[in-house]
Amino acid sequence: MSVSAKAMADAELEGAFSLLRAFLASDEHYLDSANAYGDRGPDALGHALRLFLLRPELGFVWLVLDAGAVVGCCVVCYAISTSAGAIVAKLDDLCVLSGREGQGIGTTLIDSLKAELRSRGARRIDTSCHLENLRARDFYVRLGFRSLNEERLALVL
Repeated sequence: MSVSAKAMADAELEGAFSLLRAFLASDEHYLDSANAYGDRGPDALGHALRLFLLRPELGFVWLVLDAGAVVGCCVVCYAISTSAGAIVAKLDDLCVLSGREGQGIGTTLIDSLKAELRSRGARRIDTSCHLENLRARDFYVRLGFRSLNEERLALVL
């Protein structure tokens, strides 16, 4: 597998949109929580991706590309942690192109993202997964993430 990783630029916006749209429309665990998140559909996703390009100080979309095609991606937003006393990253919507699962793309995504975030001065990556998504939980734990023994909550404004 000869893949590369990078932050999304204008040229990859369509590929990232397609991958994330398919994920958000079909992932049973996301769909179980979509109402609580206030999901506003594909138009909101497109707007969010353009915001990442316009406001890079808030975060970015991290991609894995194979021959220029987006085969994996995730969304990263910055926050300030009072416990770390530093910038940390919130990881969301990690997905791999259907049919490409189990090929190391997710691991490449996280490993390259860790290096990128270290170079940007981030001290920690925070993420979450649905309580019943044991496959995702096991993936994160295998890559060094640790359980916080807490539940993530949302309030739509």
